[in-house]
Amino acid sequence: MRAVIAEDSVLLRIGLVKVLEMAGFDVAAEAGDAESLLTAVDTHRPTLALVDVRMPPGFTDEGVRAALMIRQQWPDTAVLLLSQYVEERYAADLLATQRGGIGYLLKQRVADVEEFIDALKRVAAGGTALDPQVVAQLLLRRGGGPDPLERLTPRERDVLALMAEGRSNAGIAAELVVGESAVAKHINNIFAKLDLPVADGDHRRVLAVLRFLDGGPS
Repeated sequence: MRAVIAEDSVLLRIGLVKVLEMAGFDVAAEAGDAESLLTAVDTHRPTLALVDVRMPPGFTDEGVRAALMIRQQWPDTAVLLLSQYVEERYAADLLATQRGGIGYLLKQRVADVEEFIDALKRVAAGGTALDPQVVAQLLLRRGGGPDPLERLTPRERDVLALMAEGRSNAGIAAELVVGESAVAKHINNIFAKLDLPVADGDHRRVLAVLRFLDGGPS
């Protein structure tokens, strides 16, 4: 699996290269700005692009705008955004692309190398990896409007929120202190209530997460 890293901090970039190599990625290119990132993705067509939200020259939203362009022009490239702070509008923009292979994590999560590697692999495989703080902000963002998920029970919402963080069935079971069979039942109910098409489990899981966070039609 090839990867491209876009991070203007040289020290952090060196660390990210090491972590990606530990995860089995071949780091094809490193970029310090959004323009170099797009050139690298066009050249190498990586499996995954790891992108800082704020990059030169303006240090505002250069990274996320480049990420959205990547999703549009090279949809087979998964994107994992890294941010110093929760900036939910950027996560919402990325989720609006309505495809899997997306992630948004706070940079502090990199310190837990094992968990970060798991997130990298999950996003590269077409799944999602969303920081719990990002999930919380997106849920607040949805609060004022009509809820397309009103058919879900409170427990099913809890399960879906943990799915959005990228938790496995075992992880959800441990968090909610229930059995994995109960989690599997809740997830099947979620799929049915959201009228998700029959597909492989991972794809339906991604669709459910996207619908939950982006507020798309059910």
